[in-house]
Amino acid sequence: MEVLNNIPVKLELEAVLKRMHVRNKTETIVDNVQELIEIVRPIAKPKAIYEVSYVENKNEDSLDIGGVRFTSRVLRVNLDKVERVFPYIVTCGRELDEIDFPPDEFIKSYYLDQIKETVLISARSYLEDYLKRNYALGQLSRMAPGAGSVEDWPIAQQEGLFSIFGGRVKVENLIGVKLTDKFLMIPIKSVSGIFFPTEIRFEACQLCPRDTCMGRRAPYDPDLVKKYRRAVL
Repeated sequence: MEVLNNIPVKLELEAVLKRMHVRNKTETIVDNVQELIEIVRPIAKPKAIYEVSYVENKNEDSLDIGGVRFTSRVLRVNLDKVERVFPYIVTCGRELDEIDFPPDEFIKSYYLDQIKETVLISARSYLEDYLKRNYALGQLSRMAPGAGSVEDWPIAQQEGLFSIFGGRVKVENLIGVKLTDKFLMIPIKSVSGIFFPTEIRFEACQLCPRDTCMGRRAPYDPDLVKKYRRAVL
């Protein structure tokens, strides 16, 4: 297990505006976002934790990762020929959650939310590159319990994922991420999952038919859905 608590913060105006899907970049919007970036940049301390784990006891729709049992047909198919994986948790950091605005400044709260999301995604990309460099890996894909509208891997299995790192209390002590009784993470801008090597990149979005999604990373693929349903394991 390794903790990364010195992740460099790459926070640029254009990256934030792109994440906001801003079409009309008015001077007011640009100035407000830039002002918040200047506040966030010196205090942002994103963190990550990961483990090198091995896949064992593969059954039809379940398997063990690091000695912890997970139930997911999609995960089982994706890891059919994989032996080593990298469970992870990444967060934008509690430091950014401590920034607060009065209720009437909701637009600034929205801008800050998008900035925190940008910090989080940048930190996860940093972890992915770190794993590739240090473990001589090629292409990586990832899956997360409860991600999007793909219900195959239920969010309740966050508990198992956290247990790979010693449980809720230890994770909170190491990187400041708290797991709630509903298996949500605090800070909200935190992500967890499993990185795994793959020849063909997998995105959970490929299994999600929802049309209106700002976070979509890949188009819905009904043929891929059929593949997982008929897979003989």
